[in-house]
Amino acid sequence: MTEDEAAAEFHAFFERHHAELSRLAYLLTGEADAADDLAADAMVALWHRWDRARRADSAAAYARGIVANLARSRIRSTVRERRRVLLFWSHRPERTDGPDLAAVMDVRAALDRLPFRKRACVVLRYACDLSEKDTAAALGISVGTVKSQTSKGTAELLRLLGTRAAGELVGRGSR
Repeated sequence: MTEDEAAAEFHAFFERHHAELSRLAYLLTGEADAADDLAADAMVALWHRWDRARRADSAAAYARGIVANLARSRIRSTVRERRRVLLFWSHRPERTDGPDLAAVMDVRAALDRLPFRKRACVVLRYACDLSEKDTAAALGISVGTVKSQTSKGTAELLRLLGTRAAGELVGRGSR
């Protein structure tokens, strides 16, 4: 395959999948501003490995895996940054000790409370409508782990949101 043919093939892939990858990044991180950046970064990484990606069973699954890894790195970085900020503010003498109560807990807040792997499995299975096999391929884990983490993640969402709201989130049943 010539370089021009590879570029055309990649461009077509980009047009078909960029919005999906951006949506995935948003659902995994909860950061709308970062979602397009993560999707773009994933596409750059994919372009550098395009020969390998196009030979894979699914270039889209390969790209989803890149997005998941970039999202995981971003979340870890954000957590470290928040810890540093918290440490800074905890040394201030004029602290308030009042509770910080949220008026409404929405799905985004509930997803944010799930550990990354559970969140990724739930998002890929239900929001992106991927099969267990495709979810496993995207995350680099076994199908059994996908089943387990999706089940546990859904149970945690049920606890956090209540039965009715979580049922609406996952479409009232497993796929």
